[in-house]
Amino acid sequence: MSPAVRPLVQHGATRPKGALPLAGSESLWFTHAEILDRTAPPRLVPASELPADLLENLTAPRKDLMGLDMSVPQLMGILNVTPDSFSDGGVHFDPGTARNAALSMIRAGATIIDIGGESTRPGADTIDCEVETIRTAPVIAALRQETDLPISIDTRKSTVARAALDAGASLVNDVAGFTYDPDLAPLCAAAGVPVCIMHALGDPATMQQNPHYDDVVLDVFAYLQTRVASLSAIGIPRDRMVIDPGIGFGKTEAHNLALLRNLSLFHGLGCPILLGVSRKRFIGTIGQAPDPATRAPGSIAVGLAALAQGVQILRVHDVDDTAQALRLWAAAR
Repeated sequence: MSPAVRPLVQHGATRPKGALPLAGSESLWFTHAEILDRTAPPRLVPASELPADLLENLTAPRKDLMGLDMSVPQLMGILNVTPDSFSDGGVHFDPGTARNAALSMIRAGATIIDIGGESTRPGADTIDCEVETIRTAPVIAALRQETDLPISIDTRKSTVARAALDAGASLVNDVAGFTYDPDLAPLCAAAGVPVCIMHALGDPATMQQNPHYDDVVLDVFAYLQTRVASLSAIGIPRDRMVIDPGIGFGKTEAHNLALLRNLSLFHGLGCPILLGVSRKRFIGTIGQAPDPATRAPGSIAVGLAALAQGVQILRVHDVDDTAQALRLWAAAR
């Protein structure tokens, strides 16, 4: 297992001697890294002193995923076809409305559409597979007739994922990190599709009931490291994996902020990183925006900070606003 190492990410066309690229980036690089250990204070070391296999994970370009270039930021548009999601529940429950919303997000700049039929908001109950499938598969099939862009199915269940893949889905995004349904990971391995592995503490119904960690950054890193190894062992190659630290899933505000400050650590797993913070509660609390629909500015601020740490995919509700901000962020840098 790789040690927990956080590269100190910098940017710019001019680099000092010995600077190493972050995940193959032309603009992000590092010369030093912070070693995080449960039994000792953090310490800084020159990048040249890191183990060769870890350096390979930190510096190697990420391969294209579903035809998308992982050397530039990608936007995943959120399409919840549920009656009860925390921010947009009921808005896209009608299949025709869902289709139109997805096409609108694509026109605005989304390069992936993530479709979910079961709410995973704090306190949400598990729903029947048949209900979840009825909500998602027809929308995926209809959307696949309109676009060749990747479509992701956001589910924990193999039955739902199988129907979604048959309908044209390109990726399986599991908030349970492929630990909820033992048949889901083998299905993805056999189908040869990419997966997104997210960390969550507990299930949605109970995850926000006093979540506790020994060290949230190291605990989440260790969990994702173990899941990457487990999925590799059943035939899903690392270059078909995306990792997600699971902001807001069994985490307090302090936990979320600690993970956000240490996002570059997760490049050590050698996979593209997806970040989903859009409209979440801590953004409303810190940004003084009680209504989730008004949290685009705060969501974008956190997203741009994450891109500066090399995150490859942002999962967002407000695609048009985020795409505009991303274009200006890139131009200014």
